[in-house]
Amino acid sequence: MQMSAETETFVVHFGEMASRWGFNRTVGQMLALIVLSEKPLNADDIAESLAVSRGNVSMAAKELQSWRLVKVHREAGDRKDYLVANGSIWQLAQQVMAERKKREVDPTLSVVRGLLMELDDADDSHAKRQMQEMNDLLELFTQWFDDVHSMKPEHLKALMKMGAGVGRVLEMTSRLTPGTKK
Repeated sequence: MQMSAETETFVVHFGEMASRWGFNRTVGQMLALIVLSEKPLNADDIAESLAVSRGNVSMAAKELQSWRLVKVHREAGDRKDYLVANGSIWQLAQQVMAERKKREVDPTLSVVRGLLMELDDADDSHAKRQMQEMNDLLELFTQWFDDVHSMKPEHLKALMKMGAGVGRVLEMTSRLTPGTKK
């Protein structure tokens, strides 16, 4: 499969960035290639385009499927598996965030909760206070994430466009409300 220079640059860059996002280079390149492709791609198409082995494609496909970023598509009369993106760009971004939360935040929150339950209620150590603050932050993040994750993409876009304006409104509100910290 022939890629345009722009597509190739994007795919290569996505592979480089993938390592910073918790994927390996091939997984990132493969996701970019699948997302940019107008038609479903099979392992041969992907291996040829990325100059990697079919085994590497197979392993990367399993990783992308475990993150629910791609799905298998069947072509009538063809025994090959084809891969397509599992949703829009916004849906893929939300899925990555959900998986990262599941793999990183949830286990940390579970450990911190367990440690806090084991500590004596009378313990007022610095370590316990720090763990409690971490727990409170992760609980708040989890609640916020669940709220944001359930939003429709158009509402999420509107919220994101508000940006720092929300902070300015909150700052003004705290100045106008008697008895609040400034």
